[in-house]
Amino acid sequence: MKPVTLVSEYQPPMRDGVTASKVYLPKLENLPTNLFSYLCNHFPHISTNEWQQRFEDQLILDMHGQVLTIDHPYLANTHLYYYRFLTHEIYVPFQESILFENEDFIAVDKPHFLTISPSGQYIQETLLVRLKKTTNNPDLTPIHRLDRETAGIVLFSKCPQTRGLYQQMFAQRQVNKTYQAIAKFDSELSFPRSVDLRMEKGEPFYTMKVVDGKSNSYTEIDLIEHNQIWAKYLLKPSTGKQHQLRVHLNWLNIPIKNDPFYPRVQHKDAADFSQPLQLLAKKIQFLDPIRQVEYCFCSNYELTL
Repeated sequence: MKPVTLVSEYQPPMRDGVTASKVYLPKLENLPTNLFSYLCNHFPHISTNEWQQRFEDQLILDMHGQVLTIDHPYLANTHLYYYRFLTHEIYVPFQESILFENEDFIAVDKPHFLTISPSGQYIQETLLVRLKKTTNNPDLTPIHRLDRETAGIVLFSKCPQTRGLYQQMFAQRQVNKTYQAIAKFDSELSFPRSVDLRMEKGEPFYTMKVVDGKSNSYTEIDLIEHNQIWAKYLLKPSTGKQHQLRVHLNWLNIPIKNDPFYPRVQHKDAADFSQPLQLLAKKIQFLDPIRQVEYCFCSNYELTL
């Protein structure tokens, strides 16, 4: 018998730090007029003009990497690749810095207002795309998350083969994370203290709320300094629920300074960088699952009263 030769799937290259998205074209009872009409109907949140522009800019490829035109027929049971772009994207005037790098991950100091990964109104102005352009590594993937409004330490995986080990490290709570926050000072609150609450999705959908039931979020909080109006707090979460620290401090009636969501949602101009959320992922410490070496990374940012 002749040996079977496995043909690797085509992987389109990065373009300006952006990796291509993959779309499968299923077999349909009523075939679309062409590929263009299918994409417009399948992705109604993307305008017809935007799809047209992508075709014109040669940003849509077939499964072999060939550029597709706007009148290309719909071919079922195949797939295509396309690159995202935004006509208008707000520039974030703050720069990230790489604090450490080895074969498996990089530790990055993220500024306020910079989203981790492409979504919504941000593609180029995201930490992931900036780093892909800087390192020329299409395999970069964030191992954990920070809110757009939060500054501080974030780890990115460089190698798909070892990525799972670092993700598992976070999932199993083997990472010690230390945050700092500027929030209201309350002389009636004693520290150190712990907050142990159940959090679920709130309204609007991008917020969280405290509900009755078994706890799913835990944070140790201590007071560093204060000036009678504001205080600087040390926060050590052992769980990683969305907006956990923001919700926990708000539950204590000491919401974080400049928080646009808690205690109430306040929509701000996306180009207004004058009031950053006073929350900082100051330190991260863990035992490397591959090298069995203890790593500790500290942010160069400082929060002041």
